[in-house]
Amino acid sequence: MAKKKAVKAASKAKKTAYECRVCGSLAVIDPLCGCAEEHVFICCGRPMEKAAAKKPAPKKIVKK
Repeated sequence: MAKKKAVKAASKAKKTAYECRVCGSLAVIDPLCGCAEEHVFICCGRPMEKAAAKKPAPKKIVKK
């Protein structure tokens, strides 16, 4: 049971996204180990940079 609680807590935590400025690939990092700031993520031979936070798309209202 403890594992399920840990997964739920991790899913609610803020996730960090890194973007490749060459090809546009996006990597979303779960904060399970808490050391994402210490690691360098490489794509296309260059370090990935933190992606800008994107706001969620507004929900469309469907009229009947």
